[in-house]
Amino acid sequence: MEFHYTVTSNKSVEAVIEALDAQLKAEHFGILWHLDLTQKLRDKGIEDYTRPFHILEVCNPHEAAKVLGHNELVGYFLPCKIVVYADQSHVRIGLPRPTALLGFLNNSELNETAEAIEQTLIRVMEQAK
Repeated sequence: MEFHYTVTSNKSVEAVIEALDAQLKAEHFGILWHLDLTQKLRDKGIEDYTRPFHILEVCNPHEAAKVLGHNELVGYFLPCKIVVYADQSHVRIGLPRPTALLGFLNNSELNETAEAIEQTLIRVMEQAK
């Protein structure tokens, strides 16, 4: 299994982010923070990185509280991240797999929760692409 899950979209970056927002809300997740990394780099004087790259930090508060209550080390992996970026010809949507991250903790109960969250986020990405 790969560390990440990535899909390709023919939509614009902006349209993908809008679709992700709507799909996340339908699954009881929300975007806590949206970083336009390309703009932030420009703001810091770095003009030579021009491809759109956005990082969305997403969370379902009930799931976050549940896993944190089980093991506070999970906080090292929260919130979940979804990235949206443009490469040479496509828009990509990706995430680090929660199962890969929480697998480091070797806890079967957390692994089951990570699998459920991962499947939800994959479904969100597939529907938004």
